[in-house]
Amino acid sequence: MKQLQKGRGWLLFALLLALAVFISACSSDDGDSEPVSSSDGAEEPSDSANDGSEDGISGDLEIQYFVGGYGDSWWKEVIADFKEANPDVNIIEHAGPNINEEMRSRWVSNDPPDVVYIDGAGSSETQMVEDGQLMNLTEWVEGIELEGGDKLIDSFIVAPASYDGDIYSLPLVFDTWGTWYDRALFDEKGYEVPTDFDSFMNSMKKIKEGEDIDPLVTSGQHPYYFMRGMLYPAFAAAGGEELLADLISGAEGAWSSDITLETMKKVEEIQKAGFFDSGLGALNHTQSQMNFLLHDNAFVPVGFWLPNEMANDIPEGFDFGFIPSPMQDAGEPYAIVPDLRPLAIAENAENPEAAKAFVEFVFTREYAMSFSEHTGAIMNINGVDLTENENVPSYLTEANAMINDPEQVQIYEKPYPMSADLETPLGNALMSLMLGNMTAEQFVEEAEKAAAEYRSGL
Repeated sequence: MKQLQKGRGWLLFALLLALAVFISACSSDDGDSEPVSSSDGAEEPSDSANDGSEDGISGDLEIQYFVGGYGDSWWKEVIADFKEANPDVNIIEHAGPNINEEMRSRWVSNDPPDVVYIDGAGSSETQMVEDGQLMNLTEWVEGIELEGGDKLIDSFIVAPASYDGDIYSLPLVFDTWGTWYDRALFDEKGYEVPTDFDSFMNSMKKIKEGEDIDPLVTSGQHPYYFMRGMLYPAFAAAGGEELLADLISGAEGAWSSDITLETMKKVEEIQKAGFFDSGLGALNHTQSQMNFLLHDNAFVPVGFWLPNEMANDIPEGFDFGFIPSPMQDAGEPYAIVPDLRPLAIAENAENPEAAKAFVEFVFTREYAMSFSEHTGAIMNINGVDLTENENVPSYLTEANAMINDPEQVQIYEKPYPMSADLETPLGNALMSLMLGNMTAEQFVEEAEKAAAEYRSGL
């Protein structure tokens, strides 16, 4: 099930992104932000899930979507438009920052909603595929066309995840992780913006001495923030997409390989130098971001959602600077690994025709533009020109230019997200390493055991 099959759309991606300027993104993955929307349906279920009307779709349509930093206003607009276009469909929304946990019993008992947006803590696309919870969309998606007649499958910025050639979700949101710093502070104090791991260490040393702070913070409650924000780029830079895919799939020997150990020795070096926030183990993602804004730390590795999610807490004069996480060796370009948030249909959807109609309804360039206007983020559809948008923040314009410069940045694709069954034990071991309770050698040993247990459970 887990053979790597990569989409190679990056030339197209680069060209498209050169036209489509990134604007501010906002997302939260761990769901520890304040609730934005409750998990409740706007209407009560009708007596029939689908009355099979020959004139169109009808019946109940249950939609589950996580609400984090992106908010829910775009979802409200799309759902209202879909309902207006399909008045015989009774839409039941399940939404909120904790919706994945709230809906877990429904999925476990094979009574899922029809459509699910996979994002936030407690969600794992790969685990859902492994558990047979998602519908195989491979043949269906081939027949979907956008408003201009071009095929949807050819119009993604980054192709859908592939599981032995099969598609179980469609990537809705394009994001990437990197490392943020306060440009104003760096300019004022003359601190170096890191360009590789050596300069990263030098910069953190000077900041620790100059500001008397632990320069690097991340969410200890959710170690996958460091995994995705720092380690994925580090592994990709060191071993390319093949190593990245082997690590994500838990391939035998990948986690105990010399190149993996060498990368984890860098993490150990950061820990031994005292550069990690000593209290990171207790921090959720918004607390770590707040500490960064308050200059308790100088670097935080998260996605493009940071400025928007923390918009009400940004100190006066703070100037966001963004770089791909500088874990690569000197002389090598930065590495970036895109992070996608997909939309999927439940294998046991009670109203699959309405579910397919809704998913097809969502993927248009009109709604891609609307998505950017509502969320400040990018929908994973090409050909959407945002260059005339006057609200484009400068840091994202600069990030866009950097990302599209191959001399500065190398982009790597992962085959699919890591399963929670593997990511969780790896995260626990990673925390032990970052807190100084484990060596890099012990980490790779534990990681290899976790990968073996994961493979045995497939």
